[in-house]
Amino acid sequence: MALKEFKLPDVGEGVAEGELVTWHVAPGDEVTEDQVLAEVETDKALVDVPSPFNGTVEELLAEEGEVVPVGDVIITIRVGGDEEEAADAAGSDAEAADVDAEPTDSETAESDDAGAGEDDGSSSGGRVFAPPSVRRLARELGVSLESVDGSGPSGRVTEGDVRAAAEDAGDEGGDEPSGPRTVQTNGKSATAKRDEGTSGSATASAESADRGQTLAAPATRALAKEEGVDIDAVPATEMRDGEAFVSPEAVKEYAQAQREAQAADAEAVAAEADAVPATAEATGEATSESAPPEAGPGAGERVPYKGVRKAIGDQMQRSKYTAPHVTHHDEVDVTELVELREQLKPVAEERGSRLTYMPFVMKAVVAALKDFPYLNSQLDEENEEIVLRDEYNIGVAAATDAGLLVPVVRDADRKGMLELADEMNEKVEKARNRKIAPEEMRGGTFTITNIGGIGGEYATPIVNYPEVAILALGAIKDKPRVVDGEVVPRKVLTLSLSFDHRIVDGAQGARFTNRVKELLEDPKLLVLE
Repeated sequence: MALKEFKLPDVGEGVAEGELVTWHVAPGDEVTEDQVLAEVETDKALVDVPSPFNGTVEELLAEEGEVVPVGDVIITIRVGGDEEEAADAAGSDAEAADVDAEPTDSETAESDDAGAGEDDGSSSGGRVFAPPSVRRLARELGVSLESVDGSGPSGRVTEGDVRAAAEDAGDEGGDEPSGPRTVQTNGKSATAKRDEGTSGSATASAESADRGQTLAAPATRALAKEEGVDIDAVPATEMRDGEAFVSPEAVKEYAQAQREAQAADAEAVAAEADAVPATAEATGEATSESAPPEAGPGAGERVPYKGVRKAIGDQMQRSKYTAPHVTHHDEVDVTELVELREQLKPVAEERGSRLTYMPFVMKAVVAALKDFPYLNSQLDEENEEIVLRDEYNIGVAAATDAGLLVPVVRDADRKGMLELADEMNEKVEKARNRKIAPEEMRGGTFTITNIGGIGGEYATPIVNYPEVAILALGAIKDKPRVVDGEVVPRKVLTLSLSFDHRIVDGAQGARFTNRVKELLEDPKLLVLE
């Protein structure tokens, strides 16, 4: 039984430390590979830290709330069991009777020949290198990761590999042919191996994790200990008397694959954490529903300014100091919109959708952006060019306990009302639960924030840089309006449009707002968009 140390990986580009927010395990707990051990917060995001192996938690070396430098050991896990020691003893006895020294040159050559026919991905032995998201996808699609060799770094299995394997299996139907098969993944060839039911080096490699005894020379066992690898996990390149035999070369290859895979794991975690938080300034919900009061620290307390909150603040400061802000305010009579939504809500519910006002606003905004493309642009300061975007990715600000996050609904111009509602609701919920992926908050071209959820009317929202404009929605309230010469109560929505005055002039901002108003006042026009 071996005691393994697990160090805090690099969970973000340029991140030197992270706050250990929550432990999900305790000493004595059994853990499996890729099970979430803890949540760590950096100035980028909240990141799940998965276990790299199976075993039993021995000791937690960091407290919740502690800021831990990257590379520090945070947990120790005991791997293997009593049977491992017995197998080592049995293996040593077998060696003494059968092998007293290092394999001869001819034995090494035979081992090399036996291993040469194996696929490169087998060097990782019994472990398949894949991030948790890929493992979840494999389970959903019914794909065995052990049957797929990855096209990523060090044979790492990617989502593309899993999807390609699933599609290929679906094309072949229920009858699975024997032998290897090749699938194309992003232009790369990945080989998926099927169990041929034969003995030999390939079978020994595939079953290395389950073999009861491993034969190896004493010097080979010493090398395995020096490299810090489990001799029973190393793929055997030869069979002797029905038992797996491991050569020194196999130990070295396996140790190198472990190191490369660990580096790939750290790189993947860093990529998942590398999200730029939103810079839009708002505290309301993303829908028009009233938000419950926030629970927070009491008076007199000192709250650390760090993590996501600090990153949001830094981005706001950057936006405010980079882009000269102007805010245009207006009101729109949305009485007909309110009536239309009330008519459509039951229909949406029958289809399993929750219809708020936001999808109507998104539709109106996209139509207005097509008429006024400078509000859907980005300033390339290095080349001194204004880039007019040809895609309409609408960010919807969501208040979370860690600050404001902005999920992005991509290609909003190509989606129907209920499709917008479903995607927006799903991503906003994921943001509030801190489970949203970084890529789901990237690539926005325009942002909508809603202060009306907490009863606000007007605001001066900060542009979600490098976008050039953001629209804040106020609460819909009953206000007196003159209709056909009579003062009547109407439903009125307030709008606050902030924009980068380097790119958008005041007149252009007002005309954009007027177009949005026109579509919201007469929502039947949205059908034409």
